[in-house]
Amino acid sequence: MAAGMARAVWNYRGFVIGSVKREFQTRYRNSLLGAAWTVLNPLSMIIVYTVIFSQLMRARLPGVENNLAYSIYLCAGVLAWGFFAEVINRSQSVFLENANLIKKLSFPRICLPLIVVINAGINFAIILSIFMVFLLITDNFPGWVLLAVIPVLLIQIIFSIGFGIILGVLNVFFRDVGQFMGILLQFWFWFTPIVYPLTVLPERVKPFIDANPMAPLIAAYQGVFVYGLWPVWSTLLPPLLIAVALCVFAMRLFRKRSGEMVDEL
Repeated sequence: MAAGMARAVWNYRGFVIGSVKREFQTRYRNSLLGAAWTVLNPLSMIIVYTVIFSQLMRARLPGVENNLAYSIYLCAGVLAWGFFAEVINRSQSVFLENANLIKKLSFPRICLPLIVVINAGINFAIILSIFMVFLLITDNFPGWVLLAVIPVLLIQIIFSIGFGIILGVLNVFFRDVGQFMGILLQFWFWFTPIVYPLTVLPERVKPFIDANPMAPLIAAYQGVFVYGLWPVWSTLLPPLLIAVALCVFAMRLFRKRSGEMVDEL
């Protein structure tokens, strides 16, 4: 099943690449700042949180005396979360937004979530590159441990794709899914240690954080960028298993409902 979908996507790689280029150009057409908005949106969020929480949280980061530590901690979490949230927000409506395309053209529908992930990945790469330059300038570059970001990012992408496809299919049949996810993502953000370190939470709250598959992924990013430490790989096993399970379920759901989706669009 997976091999067949991968082969179909590869055969339509020109369509995928062309759609990615067209969407990126369309997004910033007639915009004075263009792609700079990709950076300005998360940057404004980071500045607000830094101003509000920096004095409170800086003293709460264990084992860190660097004045920029909290800003780096915040950047690592916000950038990774932004990538995840963009994929989820756009995947849940990708089939609805492309209803005319689905009805008029014959192509593998699975290309659409892939286009979403690639576009979000390009935005993430732009922001991450600027973040890397900042770390180099401030002499906070983590060194070779930065390679640990690659497997962490792959797990996050697998998780996002699986979850996003499931939401996209369900949203075709139940339009409340999109509205519900907007609320859920807000709660999910605050139940993920992005703005605050895990150490500030009371013990009774920590089981909820432990059940959050994004928490160990965000912690891994922060460990790399703030402390220069390799992730504890065993903590990434649960989100990996969840990500794989979601992808398997997503592929089965997509194949089973893809014909019915056309009638519902």
